[in-house]
Order: sequence, then structure tokens, then C-alpha cells
Amino acid sequence: MKKKTLSSRDATIALGERIGRQLVAGDVLVLDGDLGAGKTTFTKGLAKGLDIPDLIKSPTFTIIREYQDGRLSLYHMDAYRLENGGAEDLGLEEYFDSDGVSVVEWAEFVEDELPDDFLAIHFKRTDDEGTRILEFEPHGTHFTKLVEDVVA
Repeated sequence: MKKKTLSSRDATIALGERIGRQLVAGDVLVLDGDLGAGKTTFTKGLAKGLDIPDLIKSPTFTIIREYQDGRLSLYHMDAYRLENGGAEDLGLEEYFDSDGVSVVEWAEFVEDELPDDFLAIHFKRTDDEGTRILEFEPHGTHFTKLVEDVVA
């Protein structure tokens, strides 16, 4: 597992943008970490890397936000409200197999729906308010290479 320490919000966005530039249709990223750990900030960078001009907001109350005006579509999902089930009714596999990129927060509630290949990124807060530690856990050769290439 590769780790990266980011010392600012701008660094988090920049890393997200670098990764976003490397993503292809059907890629799935799973983000986990406490509230305020930087998941949505990172997703803003991903969107920038996908050339999506829209303002990226947390999908907490909508479960799935779709952004389709970029190089690839972005499907930003928050599965927290699915802790008591219901994921199988959302058709997540259609998003995962689509022409876009899926970002899933709180993926432990939809674990059975995830594809075999995905990139898990674990966000950890530190005692320094602006610093985050990201741990990259690639599943599959595509994401292993992506992490090796992009995460210095």
C-alpha cells in the first residue's frame, strides 16, 4: 500500500487532478475516511482532471450526483444512507460499467456491488488541521500501474 502525505487543500486537489487525467471509462474509485478528511476535496481535483467545469458538491443527500460535461462523465456516490441495504436496487453496476468514472464514498455499504478492479483510497486526518495522509490500495493491474505512475 502506497502512502502520500498532503499538506494542504490545494495539494489534495492537485493530486486528484493528476489521477483524474489518467482515468478511463469504467474506472471505479472508492474513498473512505472520516467526515472532513478530504474526500470531496479530492473529488473536486478528479473532476478537474476529467475537464468537468461544474461545482462538485458532496452527494450525501442525493446518493448519486452525475456530472457529464467533461472528457468522461463523473458519477459521485455517497453510500452512507445505504447502510441498511438497498444498494442492489440502485443499478450501481450500470454506473460501474458505463462510459464514465465512478467515485464511491462509504463503499463498505455497497461492497457486494463493487467490481473486481478498483482503486481504494483511505483518507486519514492528522493532528495538523491541513495535513492528510492518503493510503492507496489498488485492486487490479490497471490501478497498480496508475498508482505507481502518478503517486510519487
